[in-house]
Amino acid sequence: MEHAYWKQMIEIEENGIFLVFGITRNDQIKFLHFSSVPQAEDMSVQECRQEDECRMMDEGFPLVQLELAGYDRPYERHGNKYVVTSPGCYLKYENMQDTKNESGRMLQIRQKDPLTGVCVQTDIQFYDGVPVARFVNHVTNEGEEEQVLTYLSSFTCSGIKRDGNFLYIPHNGWQKELNWRRYSFEELGFPVTQTKSIRRSSKTIEVYNTGNWSTKEYLPMGFLSHPQSGAGLIWQIENNGSWHYEIADQNDHYVLNVSGPNEIQSHFSKVLRPGETFESVPAAVGAVRADISDAFSAITEYRRRIRRKNRDNDTLPVIFNDYMNCLWADPTTEKELPLIDAAAKAGCEYFVIDAGWYAKGIWWDSVGEWKESRERFPKGIRQVTDYIRSKGMIPGIWLELEVIGIHSPKLAELSDDCFFKRHGRRIYDRSRYQLDFRNPEVIAHANEVIDRVVNEYGVGYIKMDYNIEPGIGTELDADSFGEGLLAHERAYLAWLDTVFEKYPDLVIENCSSGGLRMDYALLSRLSIQSTSDQEEYDMYAQISANAATGVAPEQAAVWSYPLEQGDREETIFNMVNAMLLRIHQSGHLAQLSPERFQLVKEGIDCYKQIRKDIKNGHPYWPFGLAKAGDSWMAYGMEAPAQEGAKTRTFYLSVWRRGGEQKACTFLPVPAYNTPDWNGADMTVKQIYPVEEAQHVRINQDHTITVEYEQPVMARVFEVTI
Repeated sequence: MEHAYWKQMIEIEENGIFLVFGITRNDQIKFLHFSSVPQAEDMSVQECRQEDECRMMDEGFPLVQLELAGYDRPYERHGNKYVVTSPGCYLKYENMQDTKNESGRMLQIRQKDPLTGVCVQTDIQFYDGVPVARFVNHVTNEGEEEQVLTYLSSFTCSGIKRDGNFLYIPHNGWQKELNWRRYSFEELGFPVTQTKSIRRSSKTIEVYNTGNWSTKEYLPMGFLSHPQSGAGLIWQIENNGSWHYEIADQNDHYVLNVSGPNEIQSHFSKVLRPGETFESVPAAVGAVRADISDAFSAITEYRRRIRRKNRDNDTLPVIFNDYMNCLWADPTTEKELPLIDAAAKAGCEYFVIDAGWYAKGIWWDSVGEWKESRERFPKGIRQVTDYIRSKGMIPGIWLELEVIGIHSPKLAELSDDCFFKRHGRRIYDRSRYQLDFRNPEVIAHANEVIDRVVNEYGVGYIKMDYNIEPGIGTELDADSFGEGLLAHERAYLAWLDTVFEKYPDLVIENCSSGGLRMDYALLSRLSIQSTSDQEEYDMYAQISANAATGVAPEQAAVWSYPLEQGDREETIFNMVNAMLLRIHQSGHLAQLSPERFQLVKEGIDCYKQIRKDIKNGHPYWPFGLAKAGDSWMAYGMEAPAQEGAKTRTFYLSVWRRGGEQKACTFLPVPAYNTPDWNGADMTVKQIYPVEEAQHVRINQDHTITVEYEQPVMARVFEVTI
């Protein structure tokens, strides 16, 4: 039967993702469905018989939102939300290419605006066996006049149901990382206030970042759950700077728009001259169940697919770093040698000399040369790195290459164009200037430092830190502040690629005052992420429990820093924080009592037995994501199934942080797998620490009860079914 409104329907199923596109009679493509469940029989794919239904289609359901300066909209949008963008709403469908590459299926959809001649190509990359697709839009000016781009979505999804939605937002901050919260739409300001007319408002739900610290307030992620249908959407924005997503209402439905920088929030605009192309930042979107464990399992597998292949994420070596609750950026040869001995004895495999190795005293505002301090290391830092290697460990050092201190001798060697500028003046923050990696002088400086620390200092690991926020961007050689920032960020990523081309075995840790730049533009290249600068081990438990939401588990470095004046339970708690992720060991190991040192060594030994499962395992949360005030927390790791094996293995870290409740009862494996194991034999054993007291028991209903007699305790368990 021929429809009056639709010329063609295109239905695609790939890796458990159901997509529906409609081509209208006026040659527009509508993105009607993206979900883990098939398209329902609703208005969006039926023949539009009513005037309001056709109007909703004309105004909404675009594949891309595109806004150029100086063009009117044919329909209302109410406020600052990015709906009915112009000329986005005028784009005409031209063709779709459906091909296959080494990652999986690829759709390339081309649209063109007949007025301006601007063309948009949407790339949708699938990954075999993973319910996540990566969206990138390319805008090319094929017209004869310059155009000014002010907004380009990476992903747009319309038709989100009006009722029963929950949005999970990942709040982030210094020492407050990975703090997810679940909200209903009404709690976020979207109560139902209209029932008869076409519903729209000026309200949006917005989550965004402006600046170079990409995760200073939020992770560039979101999870939308609709329990009634059983479907969910999870997304991450892959940009190391400004980004934005919003949920807005339009004509009786909700729209999700995901993007990089834009004009309103990020001071971004880009002049497109005839023939020029601009590429959106990538957005990965997973069509999953309405379940957090399913969502993060999917995004974890996707992160592994897009990541640079490297030995570090395959072998998961144990890191010792001398900073946290240890030397506190005051290293010397004399202090390092006993720590190196203790770290090697404990089983560490990297040893990292943190900040301060390049200056004799206060160093914060003089950084930039990155040359060893002979006051701290009289015989040179190579003596220490050689000693580290003699103990069977790979040496590392701390760098902060993107900044120059305002009192650095290096300033005399660099031209003014090497730095971010606004209003004709250099931009600085916390007594540092921001370097611009588009400048060849900056690249030459950065390369000289890398070459020196690798070849002269004998370093195989770099903790690459970043401790300033230079704001909205730079005006130098840029169409806007935000465009200058984005171009710098892309140049920095390109520089990292050249470093790994030259030194493929070099390990670089991503750190920005802990977890303030925890994004997969960087983490697709860098193998390890510092999750926090949190100094209190009991408060770290919440960050550790949620770490695998923002980072693949084998990339998530978590501090374990037994205190000089600590006790047995404190040492165990510290180790448990890190043992199902990446151990970032610190603390004065050489000064611990023999019993407490043995607990550290036992934890590292246990980790080495299970890390092969961590690198391929899938995270889950037996009773939900951890919140800062929770007394009980649990994080689980499902080991990959072994070929021919009749049992499955799960690892569990369980923490108690105060409160009156001494015991906690819960289902120890993912609830959605219940039919697979219910009634099967189950065993639970405590694998760290190994001791006579077992703090867990199995109940008749296949739950387990963990009981801790002290208010601050933690253990690691292994469950087999």
